[in-house]
Amino acid sequence: MRWWDIEPVLELEHELFPEDAWSAGMFWSELAHARGPHATRRYVVAETVPDSGSAEGTGRIVGYAGLATAGGLADVQTIAAGRDQWGTGLGARLLTDLLRAATAFECSEVLLEVRVDNTRAQKLYERFGFEPIGFRRGYYQPGNVDALVMRLSDPARSVPVQGETHG
Repeated sequence: MRWWDIEPVLELEHELFPEDAWSAGMFWSELAHARGPHATRRYVVAETVPDSGSAEGTGRIVGYAGLATAGGLADVQTIAAGRDQWGTGLGARLLTDLLRAATAFECSEVLLEVRVDNTRAQKLYERFGFEPIGFRRGYYQPGNVDALVMRLSDPARSVPVQGETHG
């Protein structure tokens, strides 16, 4: 993800998370830590293949994901796939990229929070080996929705070999 991706990412963010969408400033802040020798973040976007007649030369952003690291711990900050991408394996590909980044950052654990009512996402995380470890009451505001906290130990073991997916 680069700065020019923020506007289309925000459109998708507001479509998918209307009550608790991130602001442009939140994405800018995260991207400020995603480059250079002291980077502690990994943010990616997924795009459709552009039309051959497209003047822009880029596709439409259909998903994005981000990871923050500190010491040997990584935290999935966000992961989203457009509704038209649900069931295509995009979420698994985005998560695979984040877990590869966690491994490259030499993290031994990955944490995440997921809405308790988002069973589709919870099943994805479970397929990768994440296990529930607790709850954060009222984590998602303003809806006051609880978060399930999940942990993956040793992300390097959960990442599929190149070409395989957890699909």
